[in-house]
Amino acid sequence: MRKRRKKKRKKEKRFELPGGVKQIIWGIIMIVFALLVVLSFFGKAGTGGGYFMRGATFLMGSTVFLLPLVLIIAGVTLLISKNEEENFFNRAAKSLWPVIIAVFLLLFGIAGILGSYNIQAKNGGIIGFLLSWPFLRFLGFWATLIIFSAAVVVGAVIFYRFLGIFSKKKALATDEAKPGEQKPSIIRKIFTPKFKVKQVPPFGKKQNKIEEFQEPIKTEIKKTSTVFSYVPPSLGLLYSDKGIPNSGDTNVNSAIIKKTLQNFGIEVTMSEINIGPTVTQYTLKPAEGVKLSKITSLSNDLALALAAHPIRIEAPIPGRSLVGIEVPNKGRAEVRLRNLIEADSFQKSSMNLVLALGRDVAGFPIYADLTRMPHLLVAGATGTGKTIFLNSLIGSLLYQPSTSNKSAGPETLRLILVDPKRVEFPVYERLPHLLCPVIYSAQQTINALKWLTGEMERRFEILAAARARDIISFNAKALDKKEDPLPFIVLIIDELADLMAAKGREIEAGIVRLAQMARAVGIHLVVATQRPSVEVITGLIKANITSRITFQVASQVDSRTVMDTSGAEKLLGSGDMLYVSAVTPKPKRIQGAFVSDKEIKKVVSHIEENFDNLAISMNDDLVNELNKGIEQGSISFHRNNENGTEEPLYEEAKKVVLESKRASASLLQRRLRVGYARAARLIDILEDKGIVGPPEGSKPREVYGDVETMQQSEGLEKEDGWEKV
Repeated sequence: MRKRRKKKRKKEKRFELPGGVKQIIWGIIMIVFALLVVLSFFGKAGTGGGYFMRGATFLMGSTVFLLPLVLIIAGVTLLISKNEEENFFNRAAKSLWPVIIAVFLLLFGIAGILGSYNIQAKNGGIIGFLLSWPFLRFLGFWATLIIFSAAVVVGAVIFYRFLGIFSKKKALATDEAKPGEQKPSIIRKIFTPKFKVKQVPPFGKKQNKIEEFQEPIKTEIKKTSTVFSYVPPSLGLLYSDKGIPNSGDTNVNSAIIKKTLQNFGIEVTMSEINIGPTVTQYTLKPAEGVKLSKITSLSNDLALALAAHPIRIEAPIPGRSLVGIEVPNKGRAEVRLRNLIEADSFQKSSMNLVLALGRDVAGFPIYADLTRMPHLLVAGATGTGKTIFLNSLIGSLLYQPSTSNKSAGPETLRLILVDPKRVEFPVYERLPHLLCPVIYSAQQTINALKWLTGEMERRFEILAAARARDIISFNAKALDKKEDPLPFIVLIIDELADLMAAKGREIEAGIVRLAQMARAVGIHLVVATQRPSVEVITGLIKANITSRITFQVASQVDSRTVMDTSGAEKLLGSGDMLYVSAVTPKPKRIQGAFVSDKEIKKVVSHIEENFDNLAISMNDDLVNELNKGIEQGSISFHRNNENGTEEPLYEEAKKVVLESKRASASLLQRRLRVGYARAARLIDILEDKGIVGPPEGSKPREVYGDVETMQQSEGLEKEDGWEKV
């Protein structure tokens, strides 16, 4: 047995030129031979050329003068035609016989035509005589002429067919050729597949075919005459997608995958190829009886064969009887928030709080409804894209489409931002949507969680009195009665690990309490951490927050801590993430949307400048209670003060307004360094006192009086006080 195996190995060809290289070599040979024939015509090819001319003239007669032209046409055809499709002419091109047949048909056809005119003169040489004499004897002159003319036409058609294939290939190549893309080497051409693979075009070239990842909550809300004053910022403040992904030679990669699996005894049938912004997914169908565990265990072997790392295998693809092998692209494409927001699936979505997550492995946009999540846990190592994702999430909330029954303004959406690192959320300090200034300490976070718990209980009482099941149905009734709706409240925590290290027990209790009950009243949590350990993401937090996003992590242990499954350790970073929810328990790979700090600053500045005088639908007393609790370090019941004399910043706010001769919440925010809610409350107190006038649309409020009048009134009050004493 060993001897037989050795003999077989000796017979195997270790190296064989691809068919395309052979084709080029034969084309060059034909052109060189044509040039030698031309030199022989003029006696410049030496003795050999003379012998060739005499022999060729004897065989072909006058047809020999057309031999160089026919050979040059054949050589050029072989040089410029690159036939890679598996059809009749491409298989034939590997053995060159169609070109050879075309040459002979042209030469012999012309020789036969020349020989048939005068058979005694032998103008077509001995070949023309031998070909034309039988036809002339039995069929006559005209039939012979038609037959040989048909042979010439057939030879010309074969040449034309080869040139036609080349023109089609050239047209198709314009879509695939990219500047700077390296051509495959001769060694990789050996792996050119012998099968067809359906390739899906990159997402940059696809039509706007959008898939909504989660079905929206269908709520029948009657259209009312309520018109929200908030209008989403212009999309011109954001940047569009940049670049097209470079997946390399997908056909060669498909052949390598199939060959590698065959080497391990796994027979598969390659299916379509999906080119995404970050990875390319090669789908395959294993033969009957093949265990999927055999394929998933070969990820390292496939990475070695493809020279790409890391390789992620999805077996099976949810909803399909296929296995997906995700290979990193050689060149990435940027996924921008603007392209996701301006799509019809976002603008015309019936979701209540639609979030633009990013694009999947096929390049299709993915959206989710925060009210259906209803809370979100985000985890990943440092520098993998968590903060950018939170910025894009806030951007999605601010760009919610405005309709007759929903808006993204402060009337229907309020935010509480927690940033223990003190570097990520200061850009949102002047955002009108904030219920309070950005929170930086653990104690302030605990106070905010306590306030949210009290607000949750208050809202439950309101829903019970209105006999409404949840906030959506309550707001529908409120808008129908032309009353103010209850706004959604979203608490976003940028780094949970720092808070858990300082006040772990209280923070966990507050998060779990809200996660269990706050969904129905419109309070939602988004919690992010860069340390996915069991000390930070406890069992209670995981049990109550079922929607999770994981960016690249260091190990399988961290991936299982967040998602209860491995896979996040094989992500590529820079926004590459896995998403799971109660609706889709199996991880779905998404390239997150990118939004820069410059874009966020422009959006926030636009909202601050244009919507500074928006009315607040939240109860001002409750907002002030939240601000007071955060500032003093404890939660206390807010004491409603009609005249505002107990407001410690009232006198200072009054002075600022009278000195500047203008009144706005943003002015008090900057001068007094307070949040929007407290600044708006001070403006309301000043209006009740008669110091400033009521709002007049986009015009600024009028200011009554000046600093001198204020000082005089204060002096009179003091004198009156002494007289009373």
